[in-house]
Amino acid sequence: MGGTALSIIRVAVAASLVALCPQAAFAADLNGAALGAIWALPFAGILLSIALGPLLFPHVWEHHYGKFAAFWAVLTLAPLVATQGAGIAASAVLHTMLLEYVPFIILLLALFTCAGGILVRGNLHGSPGVNTAILAIGTCIASVIGTTGASMVLIRPLLRANDNRRYNVHTVVFFIFLVSNIGGSLTPLGDPPLFLGFLRGVDFFWTTTHIFPDTLFAAGILLALFFAMDTYFYRKEEGMPPQPDPTPDSGLRLEGTVNFALIGGIIAAILMSAYWKPGIVIPVPGAPLEIQNVARDLILLGIAFASLKVTSRSLRERNGFSWHPIQEVAKLFAGIFIAMIPVLAMLKAGASGAFAPLVALVTGPDGQPNEAAYFWLTGGLSSFLDNAPTYLVFFELAGGDPKYLMTAGASTLAAISAGAVFMGANSYIGNAPNFMVYAIARHAGVKMPTFFGYMLWSGAILVPIFIAMTFVFFM
Repeated sequence: MGGTALSIIRVAVAASLVALCPQAAFAADLNGAALGAIWALPFAGILLSIALGPLLFPHVWEHHYGKFAAFWAVLTLAPLVATQGAGIAASAVLHTMLLEYVPFIILLLALFTCAGGILVRGNLHGSPGVNTAILAIGTCIASVIGTTGASMVLIRPLLRANDNRRYNVHTVVFFIFLVSNIGGSLTPLGDPPLFLGFLRGVDFFWTTTHIFPDTLFAAGILLALFFAMDTYFYRKEEGMPPQPDPTPDSGLRLEGTVNFALIGGIIAAILMSAYWKPGIVIPVPGAPLEIQNVARDLILLGIAFASLKVTSRSLRERNGFSWHPIQEVAKLFAGIFIAMIPVLAMLKAGASGAFAPLVALVTGPDGQPNEAAYFWLTGGLSSFLDNAPTYLVFFELAGGDPKYLMTAGASTLAAISAGAVFMGANSYIGNAPNFMVYAIARHAGVKMPTFFGYMLWSGAILVPIFIAMTFVFFM
């Protein structure tokens, strides 16, 4: 953890030093109404790079993704300083990095570290009932330890349980649907978009109460459909010669259970920052740091460090734990958050900004928000771009006021939240755990579908469910 945590701290310290530097003449906020659509090109460029880089030039991307992120960040910052002035640019960058990026990465780091210290040993027989139970458990815990954490804890036990079955591709596909995406819809811990909403002022339990019916609807249909499909394939194999089982059935054992207590500490720290409001602010220009949020982030870093200390290295090695995923996320999201600065400013301008046509798409003739349009536009972009920045784009498009969106605009915020989280399952690149599960399954010998093959699965199974959800919840 040392290198990653220190790099995060360095970002915060460096930004603070810039903020306190006497020659930095900070000015008014960035005026989105004065920016043209061309300012969105770096944001589109970095998201397309993330989407296509691992597919078109995987070896180059693996070694140089940080340079791609830096390129698009510089392509945003250089013209921003040149046209808006160093003061406005510095204020905007500090606000984004200190108030959104750093807390976002620290939470992911803490969840990733704790989940990586939980090891499920032993092996179950991959019957339809057992497989459905694993998917149901993963769906439930994804909102507690995050979709990435739940995916990393359960994908290997699921693969071991089914490694003697001929037909096991559907098992991993439904795992991505449920555990890596839809299960993370109930708390800010579950999926990165919801934590960004929490940082913007959405209550911790708002999604628990407002998205629960949507989650139950989608997850219930998927689990029932999976059980029926898995039963069909299971019976189809009964008359065939048995496959050799590389991992014979044995009792399950959990190791590293102390990390569950540490995850409880993560939840407590986040709730503390939501309800403890002492009114103490560290005055950083452009990014006033509230003391409860600083305390939360320090506690989360301490929990990640504690997880490393109390969990043996051998356990993490047996779990296939590596720092590479969180390092990749940290570098790429630094570029995303910077490239997103002018985009969010233009969205705040509403009908006066360059995105006026987008505003018209999500607004009905009577001026009221079109929830179905919010659901499908947020979800459609989340299918191929990263769902966290996509959520922020439409959050701002809906007005960006959390108090309004949690009350009078609750149906709009629910549509944005459900679209970002649920439709991240439509492709391998819609959510970070998707590609990680895909890579682990391929390495284990599962003949996973190609990028477009997977989309045939999601198009045939998920899209009809999302159409039904539109009529039930967003019309």
